[in-house]
Amino acid sequence: MIVLGIVLLIIGVVVGIPILYTIGIILLLIGLALWILGSMGHAVGGRRHYF
Repeated sequence: MIVLGIVLLIIGVVVGIPILYTIGIILLLIGLALWILGSMGHAVGGRRHYF
């Protein structure tokens, strides 16, 4: 999810499509939040680790 967010963010900036830029930021933030929760040991979506 983090990689997809970065890719959409870059495509949105290069092509100039603001919706891709916005979706990229949202996916990046959600991916980072899930990664942090998973690394702290909290179960995310029924899984102990979020990879």
